[in-house]
Amino acid sequence: MIQLYNSLTRTKENFTPIGDEVRMYVCGVTVYDDSHLGHALSSIVFDVLDRYLEYRGFKVRKVQNFTDVDDKIINRAKADGTPWEEITAKYIESFFRSIDGLNVRRATVHPRATEDMPEIIALINRLIDAGAAYELNGSVYYRVRSKADYGKLSGQNINQMLEGTRNEEDGKEDPADFALWKAVKLDEPKWDSRWGPGRPGWHIECSAMAFKHLGEQIDIHGGGLDLIFPHHENEIAQSESASGLVPFSGVWVHNGLLRTTGATMSKSLGNAFNVKSALEVFSSDAIRLWILQSHYRTNPLLDKKLIGDAERSMRRVRQAVEAVPVESEKSLDPEPYKRRFVEAMDDDLSTPQALAAIFDLCRKMNRTRADGNDVSAAAATVRELTGVLGLTLVAPPKKIQGLSDSDIEALVQRRKDARAAKLWADADAIRDQLDAAGISITDTGGETAWSRS
Repeated sequence: MIQLYNSLTRTKENFTPIGDEVRMYVCGVTVYDDSHLGHALSSIVFDVLDRYLEYRGFKVRKVQNFTDVDDKIINRAKADGTPWEEITAKYIESFFRSIDGLNVRRATVHPRATEDMPEIIALINRLIDAGAAYELNGSVYYRVRSKADYGKLSGQNINQMLEGTRNEEDGKEDPADFALWKAVKLDEPKWDSRWGPGRPGWHIECSAMAFKHLGEQIDIHGGGLDLIFPHHENEIAQSESASGLVPFSGVWVHNGLLRTTGATMSKSLGNAFNVKSALEVFSSDAIRLWILQSHYRTNPLLDKKLIGDAERSMRRVRQAVEAVPVESEKSLDPEPYKRRFVEAMDDDLSTPQALAAIFDLCRKMNRTRADGNDVSAAAATVRELTGVLGLTLVAPPKKIQGLSDSDIEALVQRRKDARAAKLWADADAIRDQLDAAGISITDTGGETAWSRS
């Protein structure tokens, strides 16, 4: 049986969906900029969970939303001198290009907050009618203390959380109360409601979209660790207050967050976190493998060298499955490796152990093929299992397979210039880029020599 770590109960639990279809909601992006590799991490993790559930025989209905009305969007529109609707359209398109490039399957539904505004307003009305929310000067707030178990996901204690704070927000009943509806400023996007023109708060959007597209109780709710508080805590409170159903979600699954170093954040090399830029240097398989080599609840290091290592590892897998088959009565049985893969994935989606089973099978294929064994069944199994992880086993474009001599010389000169200007982080980042491409460099005096690994 599949076990998943439930952030609500802080333990691994056997996964049993409510009905015949797994209903999974994943918090999506706020569309005011291009997607970065942190978004890629979350998208890939929940893509693999979706694929694995399907592999194990479940039918999955996955919903991943867009937050397309928000302060960040409004500020970006003002800074660019562009209507906010054009900003959201531009970056929704950018998001889809990114996930398509990473071989992430699109969700069953990608709802947008602005398209589900009637449902958002209706849910706020339900909370007011239930006594869990109140109107104040055209805004509506959720009464946090109306939910006796508020804080059960994050472990937050309301009194400790508010210690030393003052209620300075226009007479809210309690400083812990959060906005469900915000009275709008004149130059901001707005919708009509019984409380006056305004726009929704962030938290209520996700509850309303989950209710509309999945129902009032769901099986899995996912997102990054940074969303546990306040976003997911507030989702639980308002959803359960409105429906009276507990729990709102059977399992809460949270992925870790990327760790970075100063060198990888060098602006002179462009946006190191940008998915589009990453796909110009590495294949989708390499990016996915780099992410999946760490357990989804850990915090992987964003390092180009590690992605470069993953690129070379994927090349070895492709070579194993593409080698000319040997016709023989002797054959390699892949079933023990397949069992290892399933056992690892059943254990809270342990992709590092699942990958170890695949790589061990590839090594065994190479050895037994040399001894005259038929490995065609094993090759088919590798394709099957890598497919569950969203790996394509397609060779990357030539531009990704290696840097030309002129490209290398240009990067070496840029690094030399950076060192002369004492821009050490920039110089280190260029070294990382070269290393990830399999280029070794040696500094002797004022000269730099390079060689291909």
